[in-house]
Amino acid sequence: MIGTPEAFARGTVEREGAAGAAWLAELPEIVEELLARWECVPDGEVTHGGVGIIVPVLRRATGSAVLKVSFPHPGNVHEPDAFEAWGGRGAVLLHERDDEHFAMLLERVRTATLEEVEDGDEVVAVAGRISRRLAVPAPAGLPRLRDQADAWEEQLGRDAVELTHAMPRSVVDAAVGTVRELGRTQPDVLIHGDLHARNILRADREPWLAVDPKGYVGDPAYDGGTLLKSRALSLFEAEDLEKAVHRTLDIFVEAAELDRERVRRWAQLHAVQASFWGRRHGFSVARSGPLLDWITEFTDRLATLLTPRR
Repeated sequence: MIGTPEAFARGTVEREGAAGAAWLAELPEIVEELLARWECVPDGEVTHGGVGIIVPVLRRATGSAVLKVSFPHPGNVHEPDAFEAWGGRGAVLLHERDDEHFAMLLERVRTATLEEVEDGDEVVAVAGRISRRLAVPAPAGLPRLRDQADAWEEQLGRDAVELTHAMPRSVVDAAVGTVRELGRTQPDVLIHGDLHARNILRADREPWLAVDPKGYVGDPAYDGGTLLKSRALSLFEAEDLEKAVHRTLDIFVEAAELDRERVRRWAQLHAVQASFWGRRHGFSVARSGPLLDWITEFTDRLATLLTPRR
């Protein structure tokens, strides 16, 4: 039977408690059953992401592939639906799915991510081109981002009152305005939903392919916001941060063929939400202490730079 990576097991139990421990106990048997059903044999070291393991395999019908099995989580429900809709267009191919076990047999790509590319402009341009290819008419049954708008606005209002922060009121008001004006009327377009450079991997069939989608339906400019937010800390050494932020925005919107103002507004909303989130929960790279304070202050600055001056 396959071995479960120790760091993955530890993180799963810390996050999910008894339910995570119970799932981990069943995981080797689940993997063995799927390998047999899909006629695969292991072909390399087991790796993992945040909520799932990746088993490289060889399959008689399709050659090299990977078996991905995730902890049952709402955020993973529509991942295979997105892959089916794309059919390999800008994303890895889906060969098989087992929704009961949150499992998929996927095209194997390389382990190198877009984040490892040193040229920041190229990172943003590739992400923009991927975003453009993934923006296709959405199939029925996928979660609509517009359905989250009321919760976004309510949370922004609560955070602005309950949390101490340095963002001017105009910055928070601009984020609320985006929710009201863009959030509730979004197109029926399939988007990635968590677009960042670590979710774009080198491949052989195409130079780069996306993985780990949320399978949301909404404004493609939303993905521009998630991408820019994920790139923010890579810009902190820029001599002119405002210039660097807007250059990133320009490169993305040109590659993705999107309206610049819509991407800017979504990016500003993401930055405000991240600033508040960090104050309530911390970030994966810093849960407390001086580093968390620095990141939240930097995020405040990013949100302010993305807010038009009156």
